[in-house]
Amino acid sequence: MAKRVLIIYAHQSSASFNAAAKNAAVEVLTAQGCTVEVSDLYAMNFKATATAEDLKGEVANAENFCYLMESKLAWEEGRLSDDITKEQTKVTEADLIIFQFPIYWFGFPAIMKGWIDRVLTHGFAYSQEKRYSQGVFKDKKAMLSFTTRSSESMFSPTGIDGDMNVTLWPLQNGILHYCGFQVLAPQIFWAPASVADEDCKSMLEAWRTRLQGLLEEKPLSFFSLGCFDEKTFQLKPEVQEKHASQEFGLTVGIHLNKPLPPHNQMKAGC
Repeated sequence: MAKRVLIIYAHQSSASFNAAAKNAAVEVLTAQGCTVEVSDLYAMNFKATATAEDLKGEVANAENFCYLMESKLAWEEGRLSDDITKEQTKVTEADLIIFQFPIYWFGFPAIMKGWIDRVLTHGFAYSQEKRYSQGVFKDKKAMLSFTTRSSESMFSPTGIDGDMNVTLWPLQNGILHYCGFQVLAPQIFWAPASVADEDCKSMLEAWRTRLQGLLEEKPLSFFSLGCFDEKTFQLKPEVQEKHASQEFGLTVGIHLNKPLPPHNQMKAGC
């Protein structure tokens, strides 16, 4: 069967580099026989704030409103707002989700973070039992594709913006992997607004080449839920002992007070 790809796109300008990257993905993946759908968040005027307006009917506890629990209950009862349920259907049908965006303040633009907050609701996207390697979306792939304003050297271990692997950890581990997605290496377009046109063309051509085999790529490495104690959620002693003599930590976040493993959030197998 043809693979289904969902692109969550967040940029206001059709003349932007992000638009070109999105269009390239649509073109190349469609040519491969994929069914590609784009959620153009700005064009949709997608609501970015997670509020009680997202729920149809009465809330369970209006006095002490908790979006996490109220949205889970609304999802179970079919009371989420129509814009959320439409996006959840797209997620359910997708084999691969690509998030295309310009990095804002070392993270997602507000409208894309709002999509994550409102669409990946408790119950639908994760639960206490279904998260990380045992997550709801463990049979799906997801990836980040984004532009920066800073150069690659500025996002390095010695650069002023710090190691890009550290910036990526809460986005890729704390959101995508948390929901179970197999996370593909990010596609980073370094400072396209500051380089020559030929360099921009080269970046887009490299993206087109990667897209040819994207669906067959191996995901980034994250540790299995089974490596952690079920009660304390601490890394099991035997796992710590096994890696005690290694030079680097296990991952960017679970580093065992050792040097961070190079490229852990940027290249598969690291």
